[in-house]
Amino acid sequence: MPASMPAYVTSPLNRNHDVRTVPEELAALRRRADCVLIRVRGDQVETDGDLPRRLQAEPQPDEIFLGLDPAGAPWFVAPAPETAQLSPLRGMMLAGVVDHGTLSILAQARSLVHWHERHGFCANCGSKTAMHDAGYRRTCAACNAEHFPRTDPVVIIAVTHGEQVLLGRQAAWAQGMYSALAGFVEPGETIEQAARREVFEESGIEVGAIRYIASQPWPFPSSLMIGLIGEAATTKVTVDTKEIEDARWFPRAEVLQMLARTHPQGFHASHPYAIAHTLIRAAVED
Repeated sequence: MPASMPAYVTSPLNRNHDVRTVPEELAALRRRADCVLIRVRGDQVETDGDLPRRLQAEPQPDEIFLGLDPAGAPWFVAPAPETAQLSPLRGMMLAGVVDHGTLSILAQARSLVHWHERHGFCANCGSKTAMHDAGYRRTCAACNAEHFPRTDPVVIIAVTHGEQVLLGRQAAWAQGMYSALAGFVEPGETIEQAARREVFEESGIEVGAIRYIASQPWPFPSSLMIGLIGEAATTKVTVDTKEIEDARWFPRAEVLQMLARTHPQGFHASHPYAIAHTLIRAAVED
């Protein structure tokens, strides 16, 4: 798999959704000697060296079934105890200490645990909820409301105009880093409408034609990055400094230098693990 492959997009698991509602089958999977139980707290994962720990601890009611790997081994996740030795998921991604498939499983695990940690009470009536379907549903006994894990859609778009690419940066980013513009999809919006709105709000640029490139689950906490390339209908940049620190047009030659991290001014693109890197590369290679 190429080093430029975005992170979290290659999970090898068969999620076996039919098993989630059969407690006997789940219990049998959990008792298997090849069962993998990973434990997560916040953005960190309990590790043994550079791999998720294989634990044969007694099953707990807060364990979530993730799926079966290609060898048939079942994977579960549970919250990590306070005493656990943990490694940050972002750091594991950047260091390349786990393979792409395992990294994708960890992203699924982190997103699910985060959701359960914040949905212990019913949004409808405030009563305590209980976990069902091996972690993919919570129910409220008081009002019968059902709650399901949430993923927030985010548009991320590289805008082009001839041989130029529009890139922006936030003040909190590493010095010299520029990336594609992005923002959450709002209620009642199409993907295209959200992308055009976000670009105009942040840079004052109007976008015409848009095409889809790829998507990336992003587990901080649980978003789906929808990657696009758009064609600019205008070229005058007006930066909204409440949204971003800067936005500008970069010539194709400079963007290639930013991707290679050889730009003479130290400008650089997003890390290859981010879908923004994929979009920017696609924009200059087309």
